[in-house]
Amino acid sequence: MTLASRPARASTARRESHPRFQNSLGARRRAAFTTESMEKITYLGQTLTRWRVGQSTFLALPEKGARLMNWNLTLGDNSVRDVLYWPEAGSFDDFYQVRGGNPILFPFNARTFDRGDIHFWRAADGVRRPMPMHGIARQGDFKLTRLDARGFAAQFVPGDEARAAYPFDYEFTVTYRFEPLGLTCEFTLKNLGTEPLPWSAGHHFYFTVPWSENMRRSDYLIRIPATRTLRQDATGKLIPGPTLQTEENLANPALVDIFHTGLRSSEVVFGEKNRPGDVAIRLGTTKVPPPDATIVTWSPADDSPFYCVEPWMGPANAAEHKQGLHYVLPGQTQNFVVNVAIKQS
Repeated sequence: MTLASRPARASTARRESHPRFQNSLGARRRAAFTTESMEKITYLGQTLTRWRVGQSTFLALPEKGARLMNWNLTLGDNSVRDVLYWPEAGSFDDFYQVRGGNPILFPFNARTFDRGDIHFWRAADGVRRPMPMHGIARQGDFKLTRLDARGFAAQFVPGDEARAAYPFDYEFTVTYRFEPLGLTCEFTLKNLGTEPLPWSAGHHFYFTVPWSENMRRSDYLIRIPATRTLRQDATGKLIPGPTLQTEENLANPALVDIFHTGLRSSEVVFGEKNRPGDVAIRLGTTKVPPPDATIVTWSPADDSPFYCVEPWMGPANAAEHKQGLHYVLPGQTQNFVVNVAIKQS
């Protein structure tokens, strides 16, 4: 079966028929996939932006966490496949805590520790500071610096919590570029201050799995070209992870909450066994990423309607153990680029 003829998941079909969803989050598109469009829509009292690029539709609220909420794909039979999962919700309260879309993790991923105490970190000046789970950006405000028919760029506006946790002079920008069968997201960190900026950022993509009707998670495979696996213990230290093969069944519980590092290639691929339509994630712009670059696999439950495959600059708690920790020197800029694409063959 080809990607163009694959049926949509039943849950996707239900969502498309939901009146509120149909009016705002994704009415089905025409079969001609040559146009680009962008429009503002209202949903649950918020003004969102929707892009249609070829057969892909993207939905985002850039001003809140630079959050890409949903990405869906119209197939050749006019069914719709959700690539990025977003749950139906009654409000946008605690928007940053919604398990869906792509939360931005900055300046550090997941849990940080200082000498065994969670949600703290210590910079070069020796001062202990707070650091929320997954950093300060996903719950923060952003201002748009670019908006067009192919995507957006948004700059972080630090609030009091962010300044207390990360008291540096900097510009952090998230830029999305949308394509008919994929997207590129680039983080840019510019140091405006006089001291090196530490960072180890990442993405928390919530991919819809399974995406076809009558399929289960056990019908999916993932290929991660890692030479080492790690996990985090209760004090934040990195300890050896399980022994895994390059290709694993996505239902393998040993994959959950694992850091895959020492990548021999920048590309990670997952999808249904012996069927087209795989998701390919490319970390960075080189054939082989830096040695501490990390892919994280995670899901909260076996029956969750999503599975997280997360490209990070390094393992969690990089500020303490230094693996995957990068520094931006004064006056300089660093970038972190990730590409996600749907393979048609």
